[in-house]
Amino acid sequence: MSEALVASHAPGTDTPVPGASGARPFWRRLRAQRAALVAAAVVALLVLVALAAPLLTAIEGQDPTTYHPTLIDSARGGVPVGPFGGMSGDHWLGVEPQTGRDLFARLLYGARVSLGVALSATVVQVVIGVAVGVASALGSRWVDQLLSRATDIIVAMPLMIMSLALLAIVPSSFPRPVLVTLVIGLIAWGNIAKIVRAQTLTLKGLDYVSAARLSGWSTWRIARRELLPGLAAPVITYAALLVPMNISVEAALSFLGVGVKPPTPSWGQMLTAAEVWYQAAPQYLLLPAGALFVTVLALTVLGDGVRTALDPRAASRLRVGTGRRHEAKAGKEGTA
Repeated sequence: MSEALVASHAPGTDTPVPGASGARPFWRRLRAQRAALVAAAVVALLVLVALAAPLLTAIEGQDPTTYHPTLIDSARGGVPVGPFGGMSGDHWLGVEPQTGRDLFARLLYGARVSLGVALSATVVQVVIGVAVGVASALGSRWVDQLLSRATDIIVAMPLMIMSLALLAIVPSSFPRPVLVTLVIGLIAWGNIAKIVRAQTLTLKGLDYVSAARLSGWSTWRIARRELLPGLAAPVITYAALLVPMNISVEAALSFLGVGVKPPTPSWGQMLTAAEVWYQAAPQYLLLPAGALFVTVLALTVLGDGVRTALDPRAASRLRVGTGRRHEAKAGKEGTA
């Protein structure tokens, strides 16, 4: 029955309900967007570099935690010795002020933490949001009211303030990357739950879902076989936009000193320490800030490309609107 989703129309209208239109059309539309392809290549490269961090640092011959006091000028307050922050054949991007730890190694291992926390938190948000949204739409009236009010409370919570409060009271012995992942995931699932609930309510009114209900299918089977395929497009779209947001939140929490703790490297943590050294060692600030900017920008562009590829009607509306503007402009030129 789920095949009918592509061709189904909303009751009483001629507007098709968005659904899964197949992998091939999706990839074809995505490949047509050059900006999205470039962003996808950048994201793939970042993930590959993060995964290969142990291999790349081994080639350099360094690690992210070893101190090199001989590379620090203590007479100048801990500034790296040598030009460009101590860049050399042994330290490709220089060393960290005061500690002498290798910047290349810390930047790569920081990518593992930042990307890992963001992706894991997104998975937690999607799982909770989809479960709550579907249960709210398919449950009884009091279940819907209860879950909807709980979702409203979650949405109204200020993410940064709640994260600061929770991270401050948890013992430092708890693994910090795992804790940051859970805090972000458990606090910021409200919006995706609202999206899933609204989409599920729309799909419930379609003929093939009603036919499945009349056939005696259980609510769980209807949700798994008929509703979840139709929810794939909006969920994937929103999840793609959640990843850069979560990277920014993790960096902000580490910058405020309640995120990932030393010696575990993180881009936000590196920015925290770099604010003191931006004049004496500017690369210590520019490297993590540049990596964070490129990552967030690439993920945002990719998320927008995925949204457009999953909703071809958006591109169609754009083409129609552009065509009408061209026709109007041509008409004015012809009468002039």
